[in-house]
Amino acid sequence: MAEITAALVKELREKSGAGMMDCKRALAENNGDIEAAIDWLRAKGIAKADKKSGRTAAEGLIGVASNGTSAVVVEVNSETDFVARNDAFQTMVRGIADVALTTDGTVDGVSAAIYPATGKTVSDTIKDTIATIGENMNLRRSALLSVEDGVVATYIHNAAADRLGKLGVLVALKSTGNKEALNAIGRQVAMHIAATNPLAIRSEEVDAAVAERERNVFIEQARESGKPEAIIEKMVDGRMRKFFEEVALLSQAFVINPDLTVGDAVKAAEKEVGAPIEVTGMARLLLGEGVEKDESDFAAEVAAVAKG
Repeated sequence: MAEITAALVKELREKSGAGMMDCKRALAENNGDIEAAIDWLRAKGIAKADKKSGRTAAEGLIGVASNGTSAVVVEVNSETDFVARNDAFQTMVRGIADVALTTDGTVDGVSAAIYPATGKTVSDTIKDTIATIGENMNLRRSALLSVEDGVVATYIHNAAADRLGKLGVLVALKSTGNKEALNAIGRQVAMHIAATNPLAIRSEEVDAAVAERERNVFIEQARESGKPEAIIEKMVDGRMRKFFEEVALLSQAFVINPDLTVGDAVKAAEKEVGAPIEVTGMARLLLGEGVEKDESDFAAEVAAVAKG
C-alpha cells in the first residue's frame, strides 16, 4: 500500500476540486495513483472530468502564418504578459511563424531554421532577444498542416496584433472548389474549434485509451445505480455515443448555427464552394494550455465573434 502523504492529498484536491477526506479515501482506494483516484472520484460523482490544476504559468503569444495550402501555428512563451505586448517580441513571434512555414513544423525543425532578419537560427535569435529584453522566453509548441488542393484556414481569437493572440487554430480542407468560399467555411470551422476544442475530427479517430477511460468511468457510475449488468451495458453504450458526439468535431453542434452539426455545415457549404469538401486536419494551440483560468463561457464568446 502506497503511503498517502499530505502532499499527495493536496495535489489531488487541487486537481479534482474534491474535499480533503474524499481525496484521502480515493487515494487509499487506488494505491496512491492520482489519475486512478480522479477517475474514482468522477465515478462517485465527487469530481468533474475537466477539473485540472495549473501545469504551466507561461505567458507570451500564439502566432500563425499561411500561404493558402499550408499554415502553421506557433507558441512562443515569455515570463510576463508585459513582454507579450512588446513590439520587438511581437515582431519576433510573427517572424518565427513565417520561418516555421518553411519547415516540417516541429519545434526542433523550427528552432534550427534560419531567421532571415538575424541570419541566425531561430533558437539563437530567441537567446539574443532574451538578452535584449531581459526576460526568459522559449518556443514551446508548433504545428503545421498542408493540403495538396484546398486551403488551410487560420483563426486567431482575440488578436493582440496582426496574426498574434492567445489562441490560434488551423483547419485543413481538401477540395477542388472555389478557394475563397472554401476559406470562408474553413475560418468558421476554425472558430468552432477554438470554442469547443474537439478531441478528434471523427468519432472513430478519438484516442482509444481516452475512450476506454471514459467507458470505465461510465460503467462505475452506472453500477452505482444498482441496475442489472445488461441494463448497465445499454446505459454505458448510450453515454458513449453521447460522448463521441460531444468530442468529435464533425458531430458537434456548430457554434455558429447550433441547428446543424459541423459536418452538416461543411456539407452545406459544398454548394457555394462548387465541389466536395473533406476536413483532413486541425490544430489548436491555447497559450499556456493547462493553466486553470476563469473562462465564463468561452464557446458563447467565440460564437458571438463569429456572428459579427
